[in-house]
Amino acid sequence: MIGQNHVKEIEQVLDGRASGRDSYVEASWRRCVELYGMDPSHNAPAHIVTESEFRTHREQADWMIGAARASLQSLFRQVSGQNYVLLLTDAKGVCVDFFGDDLFASELRNAGLYLGSNWSEDLAGTCGVGACIVTGEPVTVHQDDHFGTAHMSLSCTSAPIYDSLGQLAAVLDISLLRSPSPKSSQNLAMSLVTAAARRVEMANLMAASRREWVLRFSSSPEFLDVDPEGAVALDGSGRIIGATHAATRMLSRGGATLIGERIDTLLGLSVDDLPDLMRDRPTEDRVVALGDGGAVFGHAIAPQAPRRVERHLPSKDKRAGGVLNAMAGSDPTMARLLSQAERLATTQVPLVICGESGTGKTKLARAIHMISRRGGFVSVDCAGTSQDEISALAAAQVGPTTLLLQRIEDLSADAARALPGLLDAHPDLRPIATSGQGAKALLFEDHLPSALYHRLAGAVLALPPLRERQDLGWMIDRLLRGRCGDERRLTPSARAELMARDWPGNLRELGNVLDVACTLSDSAVIDLPDLPAALSPEPDDQDLEAVLDACNWNMARAARRLGVNRSTILRRIRKEGLQPPD
Repeated sequence: MIGQNHVKEIEQVLDGRASGRDSYVEASWRRCVELYGMDPSHNAPAHIVTESEFRTHREQADWMIGAARASLQSLFRQVSGQNYVLLLTDAKGVCVDFFGDDLFASELRNAGLYLGSNWSEDLAGTCGVGACIVTGEPVTVHQDDHFGTAHMSLSCTSAPIYDSLGQLAAVLDISLLRSPSPKSSQNLAMSLVTAAARRVEMANLMAASRREWVLRFSSSPEFLDVDPEGAVALDGSGRIIGATHAATRMLSRGGATLIGERIDTLLGLSVDDLPDLMRDRPTEDRVVALGDGGAVFGHAIAPQAPRRVERHLPSKDKRAGGVLNAMAGSDPTMARLLSQAERLATTQVPLVICGESGTGKTKLARAIHMISRRGGFVSVDCAGTSQDEISALAAAQVGPTTLLLQRIEDLSADAARALPGLLDAHPDLRPIATSGQGAKALLFEDHLPSALYHRLAGAVLALPPLRERQDLGWMIDRLLRGRCGDERRLTPSARAELMARDWPGNLRELGNVLDVACTLSDSAVIDLPDLPAALSPEPDDQDLEAVLDACNWNMARAARRLGVNRSTILRRIRKEGLQPPD
């Protein structure tokens, strides 16, 4: 009976009638039916990723787990006597850290409140983590707020954790297997989880900014040194290079990012005033004026050591923040790769940049060249380059120059034999080769002579495909602004569609799709009909029921195996009248 009433209430919301529930719950219900094609009467079990998938998620979240561990341990000590479970998920909704009572481990696993569970909304339906990822705000999804009947006994309160660049990095969730009926019973849980998320952001910012000035602030002097509300990291010129989410809300103009803003345009102080706000002064005297006429109390923390990178680069504006950071958001793989690229840029080390077509290999090569401050830049398309053209370059007069060898695997055998002579003739020539092949394929599949490979591959930078990056949402927004300015935005449905695609053409394909959408949209809002169709094969030529059986009727896995969206699978199931086995 409860299930029937629940289905009727969801149908009421779909018909546009108010249910009395929180707006984010109603919005999630609509997405579950209209976007994901879910059935509220289906008692779907918890979604658990494979061991290899979990290891990948866990490895990518190592930095976040380290930043969050102390806050999670403290929070768990506060709530452990009340049977709460703590989950830390990554930005995709996969649980990568867990605190709970071992006595209930089996029951928690069955409910999905355990390591490896995937609480993304398109898999789990309306839930705390999923709704938090979509809205970017703290939420409580209580009992029959959940879309699926399998989770209706749970109460889940989730808060977002943002990285220092303002991108969603994780979700902190506090859940109960069984709780009192009133949703208000979770008000304390909401206060605790939002405070813990704020402390995780603070810990992450402090860990990443040991060599920078940090300004922490609070509206109350008694909490300034022990539990500040927000913080920003500043470079030597006073520009903000990192901020907690609370700081962005307190200081930004209309919710815009703080990154790149000068602190003296936001607060009544300059970078030269920071020493006056250090801990040796009474807290009550460390008053900082806000732009709106208010004031907060500030605590400045000096750099722990000189910034190492300034020995290599002539100015802060030429750091990776100027040309490399624009290539990625909060993706940890890209962050490591760009950090390596920044360090290698000013050296003589020859580079090979690998990656699928459209991942930005040439753009990265040009960014490295810009940081290196070499005088010349010569680009060679290896597919159409002859031995004579290589020899002609060897005879030319060049100074310190970057030599970009595009698609090095297409170099002819004759040209490959001539290339070492060019490099020998010009010791100041720094080669950067790009390849659609991986490093092992280049070396072991006879794409290049072994001696030439080792001559070119002093270091290998492997760009990940877009489908594996965690900053897809950031990239969509950045490319959209670059093509349409700030006057266009995506509807939630259009954004969800873009986030669900595989992007075999990577950044090039994404850019083309946004170009088309900006052209076809008749208003400031880009909706689903404005997007060109994804070039995904329909599974008509495959036995859908066999695929579903092989995937244990897990819609998401079947969709991935067939290379289509989940909604396509659901349409086929209804059309063919398929039913899961009893």
